Amino acid sequence: MNLELKDRVYLITGGSDGLGLGLASKLVREGARVSVCGRSDERLARAEQILGADALCYRADVTNSAELDAFIDETLVRFGRLDGAVNNAGRTAGGPVADSRDDSWREDYELKVISALHVSRRVLDELASTSGAIINVLAIMARSPLANSTPTTASRAAGLALTKAMANEVGPRGVRVNAILIGLIESGQWVRRAETEHRDLDEFYESMSKAAKIPLGRVGRTEEFADLAAFLLSPRASYITGVGISIDGGLSPVI
Repeated sequence: MNLELKDRVYLITGGSDGLGLGLASKLVREGARVSVCGRSDERLARAEQILGADALCYRADVTNSAELDAFIDETLVRFGRLDGAVNNAGRTAGGPVADSRDDSWREDYELKVISALHVSRRVLDELASTSGAIINVLAIMARSPLANSTPTTASRAAGLALTKAMANEVGPRGVRVNAILIGLIESGQWVRRAETEHRDLDEFYESMSKAAKIPLGRVGRTEEFADLAAFLLSPRASYITGVGISIDGGLSPVI
């Protein structure tokens, strides 16, 4: 399928590693131009090698509004247009409510909700001019929160509500807004955890899938996420908005 992405421009937060980098690579292969941000100079340098010199790999902390604005501004200056934005910054943070701290909740919402809101608000006019799209990368527990899973499940549920509300608001302007709810999928955070625990990565993923009882019997691949996200960003998904699509190998208990 031709996704019609040639010369379109996409901005991805948390795009220097893992799922974000996998999506950026997919978009580049489809002929699009990409702008990604991250906090690690080392990962950004590696991303630039993978994505090529035409890509913008920018150091920015999405919880810092000034840095986030500078990243968006640089993207628009470099490419002169924007066709899509992917709010992908995040990390796993879960524990008992009784043991949680207010600061942890604030930090989680700043990282996952406020940053996505800030990016979306800033780029709406640009996306309206290109009939563009926004994707919020969330987690399946946004729909089915378990014990000891906050603040992540709460912030992800907020992201799902934001997705639907914004889709209804900006649909008349021609902008589509969707969410992808991931289960257990290959990502940079799992690679780093396996390294920290001195475990073989394949064995680590296999043990994760068995412990979670994923119906398909394995952890998802980065390229499977990238294929779905690229389609939702493309004009071929022009009548899809306001939905959250799970990619989890059947793990979620809800449809």
